[in-house]
Amino acid sequence: MTDESTRTPALRPTRGAALCAVAALALAGAAWTARAVWQIRLAATGMPDSGPPDQGGGSHRPLTSLEDGYHLVTTVGDGATVLCALTFLSWLWAVRDNAHALSGQPPRHSWVWVYLGWVLPVANLWIPRGIVADVHRRSAPGERLPRSVNWWWGLWLFGTLTGTGLMYTVSTDKVVERAYDNLAPLLAADAAVVGAAVAGVLMVRALTAAQRGRGGHDGGTGRVGPPAGPVGPQAARR
Repeated sequence: MTDESTRTPALRPTRGAALCAVAALALAGAAWTARAVWQIRLAATGMPDSGPPDQGGGSHRPLTSLEDGYHLVTTVGDGATVLCALTFLSWLWAVRDNAHALSGQPPRHSWVWVYLGWVLPVANLWIPRGIVADVHRRSAPGERLPRSVNWWWGLWLFGTLTGTGLMYTVSTDKVVERAYDNLAPLLAADAAVVGAAVAGVLMVRALTAAQRGRGGHDGGTGRVGPPAGPVGPQAARR
């Protein structure tokens, strides 16, 4: 007779990881909103007569109080983004493992892509979304992919590959100069990142709920498979 615990793997608990990821996404969205507000304030104030902070040739003028505040907001936002990345990856690892347990099949992408997929050029245009979509496909077979996944990924790509996104590597002083001269593209990128954070919250909730429904436990720690019952000779005698 086969014990149920040996034939039906347990799911990893995901509720705590999901709550942390949702909170970090909300924090990152708030940080990028603050960045956009500061950029609007810079544009409304106008560039000082002394010119941009980066004067060229390695020369920098003293920052105004508003510019110094933007540097602080940017630093806090960068910290929030790092925290968001760490909590999101922790959640993604958990639901990826659960998807494996639910389907009995290995993930489409090997573990290294959970990290490398975000930073490797070209591959980072689709692999992270592919990992999330694969988790949903194995967790809720036959169900349509939540729209929040595509919204999250589309807005993330737009926001991080343009404006002041994570792939935009110029100095903060250069971003301040852009806020003075060409505000609209910065605000568009900021809005996309904030939108991606909101869609990310909905996506995390949707995928976590799908696995809890399959696992049969509110905390995500239920066992996969049919209810326990007599098997083999015992079942034949019933």
